[in-house]
Amino acid sequence: SFPGGRRDPADGDAVATALRETREELGVAVAATSVWGQLRTLPDRNGMTVTPVVANLGPLEALTLNPNPDEVSDSSPGLSPPVAAALLTALCWQVEEVFTLPLAHLLREENQGYTHFRTASGYGYTLPVFLNGPHKVWGLTAIITELTLELLVPGRY
Repeated sequence: SFPGGRRDPADGDAVATALRETREELGVAVAATSVWGQLRTLPDRNGMTVTPVVANLGPLEALTLNPNPDEVSDSSPGLSPPVAAALLTALCWQVEEVFTLPLAHLLREENQGYTHFRTASGYGYTLPVFLNGPHKVWGLTAIITELTLELLVPGRY
């Protein structure tokens, strides 16, 4: 999942929530001026709404991740993130491991896939999956990644 969480009363909007959660979970202070915008609001599997916020974090070399030990059990130096660190990907809710993926990796067809699901009532649906060695980016995180790729590199994704 990406950094995120519930909106606090002190948060003015979804952007303020995203900036606070990124600082709290990963120790990354993102300036409001680095925010590129918001993607469309999406439902999660529990019926809550999620408003993805996309920001440019700058070059990975200049970025220091300081995962909060209360929320992250292991952090690993990752690969360079997509689009000058616009996306940080973390596995598991209340993060187990932190890693990043470069845009070029996400755009390679061999790293893209889809998983087909069928509900008990017979309704079928397909969700994107991004592969990275032992890691799979799937579920809502993959949906947000796919929406971001469609926005950032139209025609290539």
